[in-house]
Amino acid sequence: MELTRLAIEAVTRLMEQRTGQQFASNRHWRMASALAGPLRTRGIASSDALVHRLSQDRTLAQDVVEALLNNETYFFRDQNVFDQIATRILPALAERRRPFRRLSVWSVGCSTGQETLSLAMLFADQRHRWPGWAIEILGTDVSSAAVAAARKGLYSQFEIQRGLGVGQMLTHFENRPDGWQASQDLLRAVRFEVHNLLDAPPAQERYDLILCRNVLLYFDGPTRGRAFANLARALAPGGRLVLGGGETVTGQTDLLEPDRDSPGFYRHAPAFGRFG
Repeated sequence: MELTRLAIEAVTRLMEQRTGQQFASNRHWRMASALAGPLRTRGIASSDALVHRLSQDRTLAQDVVEALLNNETYFFRDQNVFDQIATRILPALAERRRPFRRLSVWSVGCSTGQETLSLAMLFADQRHRWPGWAIEILGTDVSSAAVAAARKGLYSQFEIQRGLGVGQMLTHFENRPDGWQASQDLLRAVRFEVHNLLDAPPAQERYDLILCRNVLLYFDGPTRGRAFANLARALAPGGRLVLGGGETVTGQTDLLEPDRDSPGFYRHAPAFGRFG
C-alpha cells in the first residue's frame, strides 16, 4: 500500500510524540514496507483507514511505532568501545567506588539486549576484580517488544554469531533447538525495563557508566538537549557516558564534556554543578 502525504504526516507525528524521533523525509521510503505487516494483520487497506484508526486504536499506534523503530544491534558492537571500558573506564571506576563496592551501569536503547548482555559478560570475565561488589546493569528501550525479547535472552544462530566468539557462545549460552539461550547467571546479572530517554531517569538512580549509542541520531536539537539533560542528571559524579561514533556533546549541551583521556567518552562539565 502506498502511503499518502497525510498518512506519512500522521505516522511521523506519532513517532515524534512517542519516541522523540524525527522521521525525516529521507527515511519515508521504508515506512510503507515496515508497516505492511501490522496493517495487513488488521485488514487496513488504505491510507485513510490508517489515519482514522491511529486516532482511535492505541494498540495499533504502539505497533506502528514498534515497526518503525530501528532495533539494529549485536554483541560487543564496536569492539574498541568495550576494550576501553575493560581496560580504562572500569579500573578507574573500581578505584573511585572501592569504599562503597557498588557500581551501576545503564544501557540506553538496549534493543533486544545484546549490548546489556555484552556488559554482563565483560564483568563475568573480570570477576577477579569485583569480589563482594554489587554490580547493577540496567538495559532500557522505548520498545516493549524489544525489551520482552531481551528478557528472554534467546537468540538465533545469526544473532549469536554477530560479535561473539565460539568460546563466549559456549560459556554464556546454551545451544537449544529453538536458538541460543543466555545462561541464568548472565540473565540474573542484568535487568530490562521499558523506558523513554526523554522521561526522568529510571528509579531516580545515578549511574557510574552510561552507554547511549546511536539513540540521539534522529532527535532534533531541542529534543537532543532534553536527552542530554536527563543523561547528565543520571550520571553519577565521576561517571562516564559513551555515545555512538556519529554523536557528540560538542555544541549540543553545556552539561557534559569530552573525556580527554578516553576518546568517545564524556563526563560532567563544570556547568553541570549549576544545573545538576
